[in-house]
Amino acid sequence: MRTLWYALRSAFFVLWMAVTVIPWAIAVIIYSAFVRGDKMYWACAGWLMQSMWICRVVCGVKPRVTGMENLPDTGVILLPKHQSTWETFFFPSLMPHPLAYVFKRELLYIPFFGWAMARMDMIHIDRSKRNEAWSKVAEQGKRLMDAGNWVIMFPEGTRAARGQKGTYKAGGTRLACSTGRPVVPIAVTSARCWPRKSFLLRPGIVDVSIGKPIPSEGREPDELMREVEAWIETEMRRLDPEAYPGQSAGT
Repeated sequence: MRTLWYALRSAFFVLWMAVTVIPWAIAVIIYSAFVRGDKMYWACAGWLMQSMWICRVVCGVKPRVTGMENLPDTGVILLPKHQSTWETFFFPSLMPHPLAYVFKRELLYIPFFGWAMARMDMIHIDRSKRNEAWSKVAEQGKRLMDAGNWVIMFPEGTRAARGQKGTYKAGGTRLACSTGRPVVPIAVTSARCWPRKSFLLRPGIVDVSIGKPIPSEGREPDELMREVEAWIETEMRRLDPEAYPGQSAGT
């Protein structure tokens, strides 16, 4: 009975997103004829913020954030754990600066949602062309951070199931080392409430733990990413010990 109730609430949430994204995207596309930059970003982020509000009120998924004091005022590269769609939607409502996501360009072809994303100053890449993709990330990432935006990259590349770890790739730390910007590791326990490849949301707390900035000067990308990975995975075991049976936070 409880699962049925969760399913009904989740269905309402998904339906709400599907219904509201169309008029919101149309409004954003029209709006983009008159404005660019930060105003365009916050216009699009408004839909994400409302979605997170519905997720909290209807589905009972509530964030608990620690470490906001660790965020610097200067340009930075955020490197979060990736377990579900939740953190993708949540971070724009949390961070004080516009975020530039690095994502595969295929997402731009999603009707309405992707069309609105195309109006934002993001970094969309063709993964089949690695050298060209990296050049685009390096060039646009530096430009956006110089303009006051923050770059956000999921180092695992794709969502990892609860209690699992993907392969941490050094793209984010490579960008950091080439620009001299610090990286900020972030642990997120979103799979407790919104599992990967599922639209069945369960009420509960999603912990978001923001680590201290790690300088990139004089570092090698692979070595820096190993430090990011160690911090995130240790913190994940502290925040969600049930997902890692037999493993301590120091494992």
